Amino acid sequence: MNKRKIINDPVYGFINISTEFIFDIIEHPYFQRLRRIKQLGVAEYVYPGALHTRLHHALGAMHLMNEAIHTLKSKGHEISEHEAESARIAILLHDVGHGPFSHVLENTILNKVNHEAISLLLMKDLNLAFDGKLDLAIKMFSNQYERKFFYQLISSQLDVDRMDYLNRDSFFTGVREGSIGADRILKMLDIVDNELVVEQKGIYSVENFLNARRLMYWQVYLHKTCICAETMLVEIIRRAKDLITEGKEVFATPSLKLFLENDVTLEQFESDKQYLEAFTEMDDSDVMGSIKVWTKHPDKLLSGISRMLLDRKLYKIIMSDVPFDKSHLEKFKLIC
Repeated sequence: MNKRKIINDPVYGFINISTEFIFDIIEHPYFQRLRRIKQLGVAEYVYPGALHTRLHHALGAMHLMNEAIHTLKSKGHEISEHEAESARIAILLHDVGHGPFSHVLENTILNKVNHEAISLLLMKDLNLAFDGKLDLAIKMFSNQYERKFFYQLISSQLDVDRMDYLNRDSFFTGVREGSIGADRILKMLDIVDNELVVEQKGIYSVENFLNARRLMYWQVYLHKTCICAETMLVEIIRRAKDLITEGKEVFATPSLKLFLENDVTLEQFESDKQYLEAFTEMDDSDVMGSIKVWTKHPDKLLSGISRMLLDRKLYKIIMSDVPFDKSHLEKFKLIC
């Protein structure tokens, strides 16, 4: 079987799968699950084109990592094939621990367990399945490898993760202000004293990167309507959990129900395999399928907000440059 595949990416064109082992990781169910998790959560309620997934982003970040390594090697820095492959694997799996709707439900379905911690657990699980071949990738991901610039490429203020999501989110939302010159930034990378640096002539590209990131936060990630949809989704899940706690019957897929019934901590993830297994079976469809059923639930709060979200009858934000009168706020409290 030929595992040296080429993927046609809408942002970068052709992306090469450089080794057979990376192909095997991409084919693994843990990674394929990312197809079913949207990169931007509920941003599609504002930008209809924002339907790209975590899998798209992971492949794009791997491509940029490959470009960064090629640049560093061309400038005389010695990087072995094992190091290069491990760096690609680390960035490929950096988001494998994301739950449904990415960041939106990170602290609602789970009990303050961030996706990086779950990504590490899943990487360790894969390492067992692949006979220790992810040892170096795990060291890079967790900042335990002595060559620190690899970790900086994976997670820093100027990493390939941010470079890809800015370009990709800009592309799919149509917000052109978020587009960055990733190619030029990557060409300007260098290493000094084992630290990642940018050549002086790349300073304007870095400034553009920072400005693009700020604009994307205001125009996409923190868009007021996105915040409304996210708030509704969080409230729906919290209401479902409250009803289950009260002993009420609430439909949910088996994997989702396990997390609705339990406040699962990181310690439980590490000690009880059932939680990690259930997590890897859960994606956006579990949540949306359950919400569709909840529109018929006898609890008016759960059914009402569920129906509103499905029909895009979103909360409204009232903005003011002066504090609201207490009487105005009391009126809304009575409505609620």
